[in-house]
Amino acid sequence: MMNKSEILAPAGSREALKAAVLSGADAVYFGLSKFNARRNADNFSAEELESTIKYCHSRGVKVHITLNTLIKDTEINEIAETVKKICDAGADAVIVQDLGVARIIRTVCPELPMHASTQMTVGTKEGLQLLKKMGFSRAVLPRELSLNEIKALAESSPIELEMFVHGAQCMCVSGQCLLSSVLGSRSGNRGLCAQPCRLPFKVHGGTGHDLSLKDLSIISHMSELSDLGICSFKIEGRMKRPEYVSAAVAACKASLHGSYSDALQTDLQNLFSRSGFTEGYFKGELGRGMFGYREKENVQSATKELLDKYARIYEKETPRYKVNFDFHGKIGEKAVLTAVCSGNTVQIYSEDVCEQPINRPISADRIEDALKKCGGTQFEADSIKVDENIDYTLPVSQVNLMRRKAIELLSDKIGEIPTRKTFSCPIHTEIPAKNLNEIYCRFDSAENIPENLDADLIFVPLNTPDEIVEKNGYAVEIPRGMFGNEEKVIKMLSESSAEFALCHTLDAVAIAKKCGKKIVASSSMNILNSLSADEAKSLGISEMILSCECGLELANKLSAPIKKGIFAYGRIPLMLTRNCPVKNGKTCVECGRNSSIMDRKGFSFPVRCNMGYSELLNSRPVYMADRLSEIKNNDFLFFNFTVETKNEVNKIMESYYNEKSPDGDFTRGLLYRGVE
Repeated sequence: MMNKSEILAPAGSREALKAAVLSGADAVYFGLSKFNARRNADNFSAEELESTIKYCHSRGVKVHITLNTLIKDTEINEIAETVKKICDAGADAVIVQDLGVARIIRTVCPELPMHASTQMTVGTKEGLQLLKKMGFSRAVLPRELSLNEIKALAESSPIELEMFVHGAQCMCVSGQCLLSSVLGSRSGNRGLCAQPCRLPFKVHGGTGHDLSLKDLSIISHMSELSDLGICSFKIEGRMKRPEYVSAAVAACKASLHGSYSDALQTDLQNLFSRSGFTEGYFKGELGRGMFGYREKENVQSATKELLDKYARIYEKETPRYKVNFDFHGKIGEKAVLTAVCSGNTVQIYSEDVCEQPINRPISADRIEDALKKCGGTQFEADSIKVDENIDYTLPVSQVNLMRRKAIELLSDKIGEIPTRKTFSCPIHTEIPAKNLNEIYCRFDSAENIPENLDADLIFVPLNTPDEIVEKNGYAVEIPRGMFGNEEKVIKMLSESSAEFALCHTLDAVAIAKKCGKKIVASSSMNILNSLSADEAKSLGISEMILSCECGLELANKLSAPIKKGIFAYGRIPLMLTRNCPVKNGKTCVECGRNSSIMDRKGFSFPVRCNMGYSELLNSRPVYMADRLSEIKNNDFLFFNFTVETKNEVNKIMESYYNEKSPDGDFTRGLLYRGVE
């Protein structure tokens, strides 16, 4: 029995879309000129959207539109209009990252299915349940999950699950990377990642490319995953050539049919890889074997012969539909052709009437031969009925014309655009901040907190002994990465006396709600606009730290129905990783969970590990003590203490109380530069 799971292919250009469709993909995903995570792909204009969707639908291929970037308040009306166009054009789903965009879609076109992008970083049962409440019908799982973790989610998920099976594997968990933003103001969350992680970064004993992983490929496991209930298998590659798309689709089809081979994998590797492929996360085998980069041999392996091999696959249409033809004629009347396909029926009449034959009537064989000629289309003739005793004649050109018209009408009917209602954009109510000027501090360890620290809220790690938490009135931080540890996290949080929980993801928000804690959303929740703040409140979030990508001008203007704060001091977390980059050079014992990585310019970036995940921190801390007067309409300042000693913490706090100029290396982060 054939698997029902769909093969979802990338379409970063018109030629890539054609390659995906004609190679046999069940669905494609692509973006418009803005608001998608691959803004540098060719993408599609709003004007050609309807014709593109009709082309796909008439071949039985679904279309998912990527609206998977963060938006600013100045873009809300524009994206609302974009949602209306997508809705009217008949797209099958939209892929979403931003909480505010989700709110816009629910309001503007509630019938349009929403898929949670992998950039929403949802990988727990609780997070999936929250997505369902938010109106999502599908979630794209993180690439970092193991088979057993995927299986557990598939068994309990209230919504459909989709996962990547082939393509680029980022070092950082999707949606949690600020490396490109901080180093060059080109935001991956805004669709302009410059991929600085593929440049040389060194740990002691590493390869010199210690933030670059091999490409993911778990195509050989698709049947097993389909049996678990994964409904869609996604191929990464909207920046790749069409031959790559064709080859990946062919390999996925072969896997679902049980005929995947080493030869197919070799072709895929030769078309594009970074030192080969990895199954590391899927198999739970982390470490050096997962690392790789684009070498000279990888570039040269995509030979013209190999490219031509896969280009030939999408040179012409492959029949997808069988048509039943019924042809009747009568002297003095127009002939009629009835065509039936996929529950659709059309009737076509000849332009001329059937005539008394001068010599002999047209034969049934000639009519049948004309009706069989569906080549070059997505149709093929199945059964053909023709009058038994033909006593008339009609030019064969008329029969051919009738066949062509019938196929065109069937194509239009199959590709018909659904009618959906659209509504106005949601309205945000302006709510001024209270300007409380409170100070919130987060520490990597409670041991680094000075005595008599003057702060309004102090966050410590969840694994801090509860007697310390209760004695000092501390709040706790839910681990940023859980990766199958959620039951342990839930137990620890439910037993904690802390009133507040710092949450970095929707997974953490769902778990904090489950445990009855007040929720402070961290900057990693990527809240960049007012509608996202509204959505945060509806999710039960009581306070939030704005995204580090939110420039100061935007932050000061952003209105929120809950308390909002600014990341005002500390090293910005640039990456959340499950495979620690330091493991490319030394073991955890050798590292002591306290190491760093160096870029090609000699800057050192601290790496810190906690509960099964690692964080790459910026080389310098954000410092705003001398610019506090420029932070307006915000309720609190957030300080992130990571590598600082107690004495250093005291000095920093004193600097902020007295608004002193910086002493030593520092950065303003993105507060003045912003992101593109």
